[in-house]
Amino acid sequence: MLLGIKRIYDKASITDGRRILVDGIWPRGVRKSTANIDTWLKDVAPSKELRMWFSHDPDKWEEFRSKYKKELRGNKALDNLIDMVTKEDITLIYSSRDEEHNNALVLKEVIEERIEEFQKS
Repeated sequence: MLLGIKRIYDKASITDGRRILVDGIWPRGVRKSTANIDTWLKDVAPSKELRMWFSHDPDKWEEFRSKYKKELRGNKALDNLIDMVTKEDITLIYSSRDEEHNNALVLKEVIEERIEEFQKS
């Protein structure tokens, strides 16, 4: 199992495995027919309210991470995504320009934490 992240604007690679878009809205300027997306999981994206509040402001990053993690608690779509990650290579696809402050990073962190907790028990 490999879990990676990549911007949707970066070229797809055979090593990406299953490419899962984890944004709540479709990326600007990208045609669905050419996006190389296998699955679009809107239900694991931050809520519209959280996304708009964050507005990709690095000063809000730590608070965004905390709030997004709270939103993900009990999320059935996240449970399904974790199940997929344990069975196949996955690349989480996002559209943010900011490669250091985006929802895919937080989502990857949460998935890895959950898998590690499961493996310990």
